[in-house]
Amino acid sequence: MGIWDSILGRSKVTRANLDALFMVPSAAVTLQTAAGLEPTGTGSVCFRGATGAAFAQTQADIVALLNDNPDAPDVEVTQDSFGFTWLVVQRDPTDTAGLCTDLHAVNTTLESQGFASGLLCSLVAFADASGRRAGLVYLYKQGTFYPFAPAAGSGGGIDGAGQQRRDNLLEIQIRDQLAAELPMEQELSRWLAVWGAPGL
Repeated sequence: MGIWDSILGRSKVTRANLDALFMVPSAAVTLQTAAGLEPTGTGSVCFRGATGAAFAQTQADIVALLNDNPDAPDVEVTQDSFGFTWLVVQRDPTDTAGLCTDLHAVNTTLESQGFASGLLCSLVAFADASGRRAGLVYLYKQGTFYPFAPAAGSGGGIDGAGQQRRDNLLEIQIRDQLAAELPMEQELSRWLAVWGAPGL
């Protein structure tokens, strides 16, 4: 950053290291063996939808780009209760590498269309035989991962009193199991809850 940028309060945008997504397949093997969590085949990219025709056209272009590729899965656009848009891709649960390639393509397409500032995170969903679910979340602007696990039970982590709860113990276990394989987010305040994320 130059002196004029400092004086004027401008900061240089750090380019995300999207290639980190390609480390997820080996981390998935670790989660399977160490925690019994298996990929569900669901992955998604979350972004803050801008208004206007340009963003709607970009969204349509991304869907068309992936759907026109015979090797790509179907793509679905959903919106959560907080107003965030999720671009959801599905793969065979055994093809985590293909899923991460699709997530990479979605992110880079949005980047190339000038919407990098709206990209928030990508998520790969996991589940075990008992019904526990967890997501491996990639923070776009930080270039790091963190685990998000809704507490087991009905309603994706909603307890009997209607409160949303996280399985903090499982999240810490996942972090520790993957610390040597992925750039894990060390700042716990950035481990945001992604309630309503596809696959969780």
